[in-house]
Amino acid sequence: MDDPDFREFVEVRYPDLLRTAYLLTGSRDAAQDLVHEALLKVMRHWLRVDDPMAYVRRAMVNERNSRWRRRGLRELLTAAIPDRPSPDATDAVVVRDELLAALDRLPNRMRTVLVLRYWEDLSEATVAEAMGCSVGTVKSQAARGLTRLRDVLGRPVHGAATVPNKLVGERG
Repeated sequence: MDDPDFREFVEVRYPDLLRTAYLLTGSRDAAQDLVHEALLKVMRHWLRVDDPMAYVRRAMVNERNSRWRRRGLRELLTAAIPDRPSPDATDAVVVRDELLAALDRLPNRMRTVLVLRYWEDLSEATVAEAMGCSVGTVKSQAARGLTRLRDVLGRPVHGAATVPNKLVGERG
């Protein structure tokens, strides 16, 4: 397929998709695979897709869940991150690594809710739609996830005010 609209979508959104996939998987290689699988699904249905970002997010969540179930175990987070921080960002890197390690200790569903809700800054309804669950499930998983992160990190975690850009890297 050589649709210029699809090509532009990929060129513009790929870095954001890769960061989200990295947060969902904890590995750069797995994140790239996840994004590529999702983009293949979108490409096949491009002319019928109304909201490509929502479609790609849903495809990434579904693929991540399928892989996680098939393997029966979780990947380990690595020290390598998709973005290279500037030398003066040492504190941010330390905090980011702590957060990624803490996210790795969460169950897959809880981690997915936190990534979509606070990193992607999606509404509870949009997260519920992407995950195929109820808004109540998203709310309870987010609350439990933030409590778990607070316990693991040993300091307050205040949802969107703490989790995105500052801790995980700047979004472009």
